[in-house]
Amino acid sequence: MTPHVPRSSRTRHRRRRTALAAGLPLALAAGAALGHGLLGPGAQSQASAATAVPARAAATTLTVAKDGSGQYTTVQAAVNAVPANNPSRVVIAVRPGTYRETVKVPANKPHVTLQGTGSSRKDTVIVYDNAAGTRKPDGSGTYGTGGSATVAVEADDFQARNLSISNDFDEAAHQDIAQQAVALRTAADKVFLDRIIVSGDQDTLLLDTASKDRLGRVYLTDSYVTGNVDFVFGRATAVLDRSVITLKKRWNGTSAGYVTAPSTAAGRKGILITGSTVTGSVSDRSFYLGRPWHAGGDAGLDPQTTVRNTSLSAAIRTAPWTDMSGFSWKDDRFAEYRNTGAGSGAASTDRPQLTDAQAAGQEIADWLGDWKPSAS
Repeated sequence: MTPHVPRSSRTRHRRRRTALAAGLPLALAAGAALGHGLLGPGAQSQASAATAVPARAAATTLTVAKDGSGQYTTVQAAVNAVPANNPSRVVIAVRPGTYRETVKVPANKPHVTLQGTGSSRKDTVIVYDNAAGTRKPDGSGTYGTGGSATVAVEADDFQARNLSISNDFDEAAHQDIAQQAVALRTAADKVFLDRIIVSGDQDTLLLDTASKDRLGRVYLTDSYVTGNVDFVFGRATAVLDRSVITLKKRWNGTSAGYVTAPSTAAGRKGILITGSTVTGSVSDRSFYLGRPWHAGGDAGLDPQTTVRNTSLSAAIRTAPWTDMSGFSWKDDRFAEYRNTGAGSGAASTDRPQLTDAQAAGQEIADWLGDWKPSAS
């Protein structure tokens, strides 16, 4: 005759056997069986037979504060503390303040988030003033365009949110050197930029890839980008969504510039600006939406910029695309779709517009593919 075992004991024994079989701590198995926030409504009746799914590892947080109240006083020191080839998210929480430094996230430190902790994206600022022509302190030459970046990201799965990244190089005071001065350079895949400000003059935001044959996807949303010459540029597959692109006068007070300069590889997607606003206190009809950058004179590139469902101020020229370094924009991929505002215009040979059918293949999902950016 089988001895009587109280119901509560039988339940505990079942949980113990399930936990041991799954190699899980008893506390986790018990929590799953009781539905303590781990199972949704209606699922608890299946708990005793369910196999527990390990939760995603919690993010590690490193704190940066200029006043010494955090673990580190500079952003770069926190980046340096991230283990090489770290397998899970590391959040670098940067407290309000102005951090005058350059920051580099190397390729062997993926899954890093720079997170401003202030109430506004203006509260936390990372800024420096190197330009392409600035000489390196070690005497080894100049920085070059890419090397001038205030923040350089070479690691995949990088995120930045709720902060400002700036290059405040003084063009007026240094007319004797190359003027390109990058605020943010990305050369990685799955880069998510959310609620940030990126500001500079020439070459503000360099959206690149690790190499010509590597994919580099960038998704920037709910953000502000400011500049005047080719200030959104590079070969990445990049989306600027629901953001404000602010046109800025040159160092001498004149209005003339270019928003984008894609250097897209053939067969890849280039720069997509969608659901955004292009504005700024500059003269009417003084800015182009873009021009083709065939980096190094590479005729095999196929630069692409699409601007769609975006409000364009009167600053945009009626013929919004132009040639660059002997390459005609008409040989590459430049188009608009359903833009509005004083700077928008009807289809013409100087202003190609996508058809509805073409536009259906130039949505955000077409740029990002299987990647669905989310905060983590």
